[in-house]
Amino acid sequence: MKKFNITVNGNSYEVEVEEVGGVASAPRPAAPTPAAPKAAPAPKAAPAPKAAPAASVPAGGEKVTAPMPGTVLDIKVSEGDTVNSGDVLLILEAMKMENEIMAPATGKVVSVAVNKGASVNSGDVLIVIG
Repeated sequence: MKKFNITVNGNSYEVEVEEVGGVASAPRPAAPTPAAPKAAPAPKAAPAPKAAPAASVPAGGEKVTAPMPGTVLDIKVSEGDTVNSGDVLLILEAMKMENEIMAPATGKVVSVAVNKGASVNSGDVLIVIG
């Protein structure tokens, strides 16, 4: 058995290590030698904000979702507009880059689920095309 004094976060511990076949076993901490003052308890985490309700998708409607987390800079369409596949629906800023979110299909904009300046997460519904 070998004895070692180890200091962790200002607390000194005496440990004994037994060498078995060249591999050391796990050390057992002894009682701390000096009495260290107790740290204040960690503050409690604030509850997570609730997610926005998901937009309802009509039968045959297609959801356009956010491909990445970001901020909506501009919305180019409004409810009732007719869009063609590839038309720009909105501009999403992510990682200091402006990304054009395009219509995946031709149709009529049924609902716009976000507002200008809104923060969105990956997978959030942005627009529904019917």
